[in-house]
Parts: sequence; structure tokens; C-alpha cells
Amino acid sequence: MTVIMGIVNVTPDSFSDGGRYLDSDAAIAHGLALRAAGAGVLDVGGESTRPGAEPVDAALEQERILPVVAGLVAAGAVVSIDTMHASTALAAVAAGASIVNDVSGGLADPDMLPAVASTGADIVLQHWRGPSTDMYARAGYADLAAELTGELEARLRAAATAGISPDRVILDPGIGFGKRGAQNWQALRALDRVIALGPRVLVGTSRKRFLAEVLTDAEATATAAAGAPGDAPSADAAPVDAARLDAARLDLATAVTSVLAAQAGVWAVRVHDVAATRDSLAVAHAWNAGVPAETTDARARTADARGGMR
Repeated sequence: MTVIMGIVNVTPDSFSDGGRYLDSDAAIAHGLALRAAGAGVLDVGGESTRPGAEPVDAALEQERILPVVAGLVAAGAVVSIDTMHASTALAAVAAGASIVNDVSGGLADPDMLPAVASTGADIVLQHWRGPSTDMYARAGYADLAAELTGELEARLRAAATAGISPDRVILDPGIGFGKRGAQNWQALRALDRVIALGPRVLVGTSRKRFLAEVLTDAEATATAAAGAPGDAPSADAAPVDAARLDAARLDLATAVTSVLAAQAGVWAVRVHDVAATRDSLAVAHAWNAGVPAETTDARARTADARGGMR
């Protein structure tokens, strides 16, 4: 079954839930709620990586995340630390984190790969072409699938040179990072090539702008097609504002892409809404397993007759 990585943002400015869990107790409670909903890993971050976000220094980042990491680990959770700072990675692993999730793939801090190598922790190496302040300026691709896999393969080699074996590496195609609109769909369609590189693969589409663009286009088309009775669809209908989409609609779109990524063979999906993703994956799993509803009902009746499953 695909692992669900639940997002715990301990930030004031994340694009979706910034400020909601800046208090460490609130962040811990949120993480434990995600775990109870089905998250196998909790990804704790203290620096927003949304487009245009300002950098956060390692000291402030650690002040935000270390109590949360320690609290979640103490409660039995598997914790990933979302950071580009080697010193934060080391501190978080010392506090109990077992995965370092570096959205820069080890490029932002030259000490990151040697640091992680020294800890024995796993590392997520994401496809990255530069900081959030100018990531879209580097979104030019002649062949996105080839460049994406080639650049990830280079990070995989860099990790090996630093002493990190492939079984400790998790690759991430970096959806929303250095990719505009349709380029994200191209990256998702290239998942088979990313998976073929060998390591586990993580995909994070949760609540990202490219999903909002699809939903707003669909809504605008439906609105234009509806019109007044007898009217022809209008090409001049007012565009729908992507910024006003509520989280529930984006979470539904996220769940769909998470299911498709799971069917492609990824190891894990990183999401805000764990319950919606859990349910969607369960439905897809039942579909693919080909278990008829009648069989499931019969099993339930048998279990009831026996006093429950053992």
C-alpha cells in the first residue's frame, strides 16, 4: 500500500495553512491527528517553500521544528524533516527524525549530503532548479522528462559519492518547483522514468497551483456553457479566481492525483488531507484487487457469525 506522508507546517507563511500550527503544541496535535487518520510519515517543516517565500535561517527554523519533532517521535510517529539546512537536518535526526526531506536535492547547502550520510537517515532528493524567489525563471525545458530524470540521476550519483546508498534515497520529481502549469503534468506523466532510476519515489501535489488552474478552467467552462437558457456558450465569461478555491476542492484534486501516482508505482504521496487520500487510495486498491462487494459482504457476515476477525 502506498505510504501517506502528512504535512505539518510550523510556519507563518506556507501557501495553504501558514500560521495555523506555528505553536508547537498545536503542531504536535495536528501531526498526531494526521497519524490517526492514516499518515505513515509526518513531514515537519519550519520554512515555507512556496513561490516567492523569503528564506528562513537555520536557527529560527530549528526553534520552530525541534520541539515538534521531539513531541511526535515521543508519541511513536515516524518523522521526516523538511529542510534545506544541514545543521537543521542533523538536529532533527538527533531529536528522532528518520528522514530528511530536502527540496533542493542537496544543492542549497553543500554540507547536506555529507551530513545525512553521517547519520544513517534516509533522504528525499527533490528535483530543484533554484530558490523559491526565482524558481519560475528556470522553468525552461527542451525535453522535460529527459531533463528531469537526468538531473535526478545526477543527485543520486552525488548522494552515492557522499556515502548515501540508493536504498536510503527517495526521489521526488518536484511538482510545482521550477515548473509551470502544464509542465507539472508532463513531470507526472514521466513518473515511470523516475521510478526506473531505482530508488523509492515520493510525489507531492497537495493543494498546488497547477491543480487550481485545472479546477478554475473546468469551472469557467461549465459557467460559460450554462449561460442563460437558450444562450450559446460565451468565450468572454469572467475567469474564475484560483486563489478563492477552498481547500476541500483542492484536496479532492490532490486525492485524484495521489491515486494516479500510486497506480504508477510511487512509494509515497505527500498531502495535507490525509483522510481524503487514505479513502481514495483504499477505493482504488479495492478496484484494482477486483474484490466484489458481495465477497466483502460475505466476509463481514462470516466475521460476525464467528464473533469477529482474529
